[in-house]
Amino acid sequence: MKTNLFKTNIMKTNFKFLAAISMLGLLLHSCSSDDDGSSALDAPVISNFEYGEGSDHSTEQYVYKGSDIHLEAEITAEAVVSSITLEIHAHDLTPGEGEEDWEFEQVYTDADYLVINPTFHEHVDVPANIPAGEYHIELTVTDELGNSTEVEGHIQILDPITLSDISVSETAARGSDFHAEFVVDAVNGIHSITVDVHTHEVTPGEGEEEWDYEEEFMGDYHEQTSAEFHEHIDIPATAPAGEYHVIFTVEDEDGNTVEYETHIDVTAE
Repeated sequence: MKTNLFKTNIMKTNFKFLAAISMLGLLLHSCSSDDDGSSALDAPVISNFEYGEGSDHSTEQYVYKGSDIHLEAEITAEAVVSSITLEIHAHDLTPGEGEEDWEFEQVYTDADYLVINPTFHEHVDVPANIPAGEYHIELTVTDELGNSTEVEGHIQILDPITLSDISVSETAARGSDFHAEFVVDAVNGIHSITVDVHTHEVTPGEGEEEWDYEEEFMGDYHEQTSAEFHEHIDIPATAPAGEYHVIFTVEDEDGNTVEYETHIDVTAE
C-alpha cells in the first residue's frame, strides 16, 4: 500500500515538473515572438494628404498671404493616435521691408484625433506680412505605442496683389503732364489706386508754388481682379523744378496694400 502511495506521489511530482517546463517554454516562445516584432502593431499610415487655399478647400498647392491654408489627410492607425504635429516653415526666404519671418508649429491633441483611424482637417491662418515664396509642410502622426509616421510637401504663398509692366515717365516739364501705367492683378478685387507726388526738399522760387499731389482712383478699376492702370497726371506750371517722389498704392477689397515707388524730374521747360 505504501509502495502505491509512493508511486502516486512521484507521478504527481513529475506532472508538476513537466507542467512547469511547458509553461516556461510558452513564456520563452512568447518573449521570442515579442523580440522579433511579429506581434507588434504597425506605425500609422497617412494617405490622401492635401492642402491649398482655404476659402474653397482647394487642392492646388498655393495660397495667398492674409488668407488661410486648408489641410486634410486620412490616417490609418492600428493603435490609438496620441498626437498629430503640423509644421510650416520657409525655404531661404528673406523678408522685405515691413515683412517678418513666419514659422508655424502646432501639436493637435483634440479628442476627435485621439482615436483609431482619424481624419485630420484643419485651417491655418497665413499672415499678410510674410515673404512670398515656397514653404515646407510636415505632418507627423504618433500613436500611443510611440510609433510615428511623417509626410511632407511644399506650398507656394503668393502676394494677393501684384504689379507688372510698369512704365512711368522719368522726366516731364512743368505745365505738362507725366504718364504712368501698369497692370494690377488682385485676387480679392481692386478697391482703389492712389497716386502720391511730393517734393524732395525743393524750395519754390519767385512765382512758384510748392506742389504736393495726391489722388485716389477708383472708377474703372474698382472691384476688378485684373486691370491696366493708365493715367496722365497734370503738373502745375508754377511747380518748382526738381526731383519729385512718386508713390503708387494699390489697395484690395480685403484691405491688403502694395506700393510702388519711383522718382520723376520736373523741368522748367
